[in-house]
Amino acid sequence: MRRHRIPAVSIDTAGDPGNPYRREPAAPLTPDPVERAALGRALETAMATLKPDQRGAVALRYEEGLSFEEIGQVLGIPEVTARSHVHRARKELARQLAAAGWEPAR
Repeated sequence: MRRHRIPAVSIDTAGDPGNPYRREPAAPLTPDPVERAALGRALETAMATLKPDQRGAVALRYEEGLSFEEIGQVLGIPEVTARSHVHRARKELARQLAAAGWEPAR
C-alpha cells in the first residue's frame, strides 16, 4: 500500500488562498454558557470554604487585579504573607473543584 504524501509548502505561500494545501486555523473554543455557570457556582461554593484571610487575598488578586505588594498593603500584612495566602487558597480551590468533578483544562 502506498502512502500519499502532501508536498512541502513554503511558509510564505501557506496562507495563500490559491494554495490547495492551505489549512485554516482552528477556531477558538467558545465556552458553553451552562457549563460556565455551573463552574461559577462550584467556584463560589469552594470560595466560601476558604479561611477569610485566604478568601480576601485571592479576591484582591483575581477580582481586583492587585499585585502581591498591593494586597499586603490593603490587608496590612507582608508581601510574602500575601503570596502565601493566595498560594494556599489556589491549592484549596483546586482540590475542592477537583473533588466536585472539575478537572483543570489541558
